Amino acid sequence: MARIIEVGLALWAVALVLTLSVPALRTGDRAWWPWSCVAGLVLGGIGWLYVRRGRGNIADT
Repeated sequence: MARIIEVGLALWAVALVLTLSVPALRTGDRAWWPWSCVAGLVLGGIGWLYVRRGRGNIADT
């Protein structure tokens, strides 16, 4: 599960870099796109910490 979250975090990071490097992807009606990437990183980080602490692992049940 941790590996899946790490891949998701990496994809959100790539999306953030892409939206910040291409001005057309963050102007006008798309101004919220970088913030959705940040939200994905923050929520993914919380999920990663949750799983790494052992609370989200199915094998423990």
